[in-house]
Amino acid sequence: MTAITAASRLARLRNLAVTGLVTTGAAAAALTLTPATAHAAEAPKAAPAIASKATAPAGAKGAANNLDGWIKQSLAIMKAKGIPGTYEGLHRNIMRESSGNPNAQNNYDVNAKNGTPSKGLLQVIDPTFKAFHVAGTANSSTDPVANITAAANYAAHRYGSIDNVNSAY
Repeated sequence: MTAITAASRLARLRNLAVTGLVTTGAAAAALTLTPATAHAAEAPKAAPAIASKATAPAGAKGAANNLDGWIKQSLAIMKAKGIPGTYEGLHRNIMRESSGNPNAQNNYDVNAKNGTPSKGLLQVIDPTFKAFHVAGTANSSTDPVANITAAANYAAHRYGSIDNVNSAY
């Protein structure tokens, strides 16, 4: 084998390795962004907006009755209660868990098979909701603001912040 052949062979192998890494990285990113069947929430035919029963703290009054408004109300409560988290962290996790559907319910995973399906925007099971419910929010795991705030409180205790959660928790 000549030096030219060895050099071109090495360059070709390098190109193939880089192409393989890029392809693998893109596939991994796609899998990360696509919810697995076990984590996918079953969405009802229509997802009407649910009125939040939580009392809106100062700064959140007049927040819209939609995902943006629920996140902002929850952030105001979280700030008042010392629960860490950001809009981006909440939004990212909500979109992965329920696609923003406050009526989402997972009827397929191990929790559902054990009789406690994950519910709401952040797919919280009832025992977790009860343990991490935040005073000042509705006592309902399907209330959007209560669901977000309880999940953020749980994530703060378990992971330091909802911002640190990058997969099903």
